[in-house]
Amino acid sequence: MSKNDHIEAALEILASLGLPRAQQNERSALCLLALLNLTPGKPWAGAENPLMGITPIMDWARHHFGKHYAPNTRETVRRQTMHQFVEAGLALYNPDKLDRPVNSPKAVYQIEPVTLALLHTFGTGKWRDNLAAYLAEHETLVARYAREREQNLVPVAIAPGKQVMLSPGAHSELIRAIIEDFAPRFAPDSVLVYAGDTGNKWGYFDAQLLAGLGIEVDTHGKMPDVVLHYTARNWLLLVESVTSHGPVDGKRHTELANLFAESKAGLVYVTAFPDRTVMGRYLGDIAWETEVWVADAPSHLIHFNGERFLGPYSK
Repeated sequence: MSKNDHIEAALEILASLGLPRAQQNERSALCLLALLNLTPGKPWAGAENPLMGITPIMDWARHHFGKHYAPNTRETVRRQTMHQFVEAGLALYNPDKLDRPVNSPKAVYQIEPVTLALLHTFGTGKWRDNLAAYLAEHETLVARYAREREQNLVPVAIAPGKQVMLSPGAHSELIRAIIEDFAPRFAPDSVLVYAGDTGNKWGYFDAQLLAGLGIEVDTHGKMPDVVLHYTARNWLLLVESVTSHGPVDGKRHTELANLFAESKAGLVYVTAFPDRTVMGRYLGDIAWETEVWVADAPSHLIHFNGERFLGPYSK
């Protein structure tokens, strides 16, 4: 089979499997072929199931089909093809490590095993009957994998008897520590306004509460990882969770001040670290007039506030 034959066949398959029209295109066809390692000339019966990341998929398309994708199209491939493949049950996300963080550079995809078995029969007399049987069980298959993914989500208690589920990974674990350990100690009875998520930027957002404090957030603005309203003092705690990105430095302090400029509540800037080893890498960057909290020493707070808290401790 020629390159064009493989692409045309992949497009036919995507349509037969019920993928939306937005995914019935050359990009998605090449992604499917890459997941199968179906190089030109290889029969569908020889389709394989390698683990592949986004960049390797793009490299595969260039090497075997002469399709050059610019590096900045990586997110398009991920968001406009591979995300839909996973949602449709056509591909698995991180099947080798289900709790791998969503934004990990090691993230990989793999063709789903039952789908692979079906595609082995493409072009044969068994294809139509096998396709009908596959589609009849397809929703059950998608639901099963959805449950498996949900089992690895990080539960975060936001109020008594109420919780949200965040994507797995160190970032979400630190966000959970901020909400469940930091807040009760240093902002008791505070209310969660916002919690970001690597898989869904607006993991939790109480827009009405924020609007009541005079703030209309631009969805294009970069929110802090956690926003808490300390109602007893009418403070908004803007907390950055440092697992891969930086702390509240001078630039970030200015960004947050501008984003929450209309706030009727006082603004408190906090950087949270998982441990002091990570904190040590950023000590030179942390802005003055901010607070630092370390999850492995949850009962302590470090004040980058000049002489404001200078004084002896009582014995």
